[in-house]
Amino acid sequence: MTKHLLLVTTLLFSTIIFAQQQDGYWDKERSTTKEIKVSARDRIIIKTEDLPIGTTEIVYRITLLDENQQLASSLVSVLKSIPDPTGISQGSAGAVFVLSKISGDDKCTYAVFSKEDLATKYKDSGKTLESCVIQDTPVSKDAKRLSVDKISCFSSNTTALWFGFESKNWIMNQKIILEVVPWVDKKLSRGWTVENRKSIIDQCKTSNLAQKMSNSDSFCVCILDKVQAKYKFKEFQNLLPMERSKVFKDAGDICLNETNASPAITADLRKEAAVLIKNGKYGAAIEKLSVIINNGKATVMDYNNIGSCYLLTKQYGKALKYLQDGEKLDNTELLIQLNLAHAYLLNDNYKEAKKIYNKYKNQNVTDSVSWVQKTEQDFKSFDKNGIQNEDFERVLKLYKE
Repeated sequence: MTKHLLLVTTLLFSTIIFAQQQDGYWDKERSTTKEIKVSARDRIIIKTEDLPIGTTEIVYRITLLDENQQLASSLVSVLKSIPDPTGISQGSAGAVFVLSKISGDDKCTYAVFSKEDLATKYKDSGKTLESCVIQDTPVSKDAKRLSVDKISCFSSNTTALWFGFESKNWIMNQKIILEVVPWVDKKLSRGWTVENRKSIIDQCKTSNLAQKMSNSDSFCVCILDKVQAKYKFKEFQNLLPMERSKVFKDAGDICLNETNASPAITADLRKEAAVLIKNGKYGAAIEKLSVIINNGKATVMDYNNIGSCYLLTKQYGKALKYLQDGEKLDNTELLIQLNLAHAYLLNDNYKEAKKIYNKYKNQNVTDSVSWVQKTEQDFKSFDKNGIQNEDFERVLKLYKE
């Protein structure tokens, strides 16, 4: 039982450590290690290496050494055994762990700044206004963790830090070892700061598709997730405008279904298409109906309406194609059967058209409009739009037989 419990505990601990390691990493390649000699009673400032994108925390260690002393181990090597920054601040043991095992007799005070001009003022006057950290009690060694969440002057936009040192040795020079190691959040290292993510959301909300939704938040967040997963921010920004548009379109097609936004948009598109058809703007109506069909949301009436629009714009081949597709959804819908007959007729296939006209001539296409009445209405509409065919009269005579 004890062995079993130990095994489970070990596996659980390993899983937690592994999960933590997936969130970020200590960036040893862009860590700072500098040995500085400070003259007696002097002040100096030291700039760290540029912090990588996605830095959320740093750990630094300051060690003052006597003339011939050497560090027992570097800060980078010490942090290898700590999976994430929280392990440093969990009690006094963590702090002792990252402290140097040795130090000299000399001492100094120091301050940390996020802006070069503030550090320069410190060097000239010793003023520590707006510093991130102030250590005004002389120390021979020190180690701290700075976090974006807890230190107001240290933000995700901070590109480097400046350490200012003041020697408290009144006679001899000092040797100071400064070590700084950044912790990089893997997700943020892709450059997707709050401001950058907001720019994508704002761009999405101004799109025609999003504006058709009563609430586009979920849809736009979904698009942001797709873009973040595929590109770093700089990579996305470097795309050509037409490439960015395609990325948005592809993500939008996926997110329509994932966020269940499609039904509301489809309903709006149908309403817009109906108004356009009523106003005789058949080309614009075709565009609206095509979106519904391409998204796989079309009903038999959507196919009927787009077929009718293609007939009225003299695109008879396309009309026939869409009406045949609609018939496959519901071959009992007489409105689509009538338009299908018109399509055959206008495609010079009177034989097939006659079969359909003759088959349903004694039925109603709706509860109040007969097949014959609707045929007469359609032929008048065709004539109004400049579509004439000598077989129109043959069809009307057919109904009288």
